[in-house]
Amino acid sequence: MNTTELKGNWTEQKGKLKQLYAQLTDNDLMYVDGKKDEMLGKLQIKLGKTKKELAELIAGL
Repeated sequence: MNTTELKGNWTEQKGKLKQLYAQLTDNDLMYVDGKKDEMLGKLQIKLGKTKKELAELIAGL
């Protein structure tokens, strides 16, 4: 998943993630330029997924 793909659909993907995982907050899903890896790291910890699993999850939304 590259930055352009993430930024382009992030609002839609964020909503779907919140539906699937009620424990996620807006702060968990806040995308800030240059901090994509930090955000994805937080999601990995909170959801208990590997980097690959998380990328596949987001790509499949």
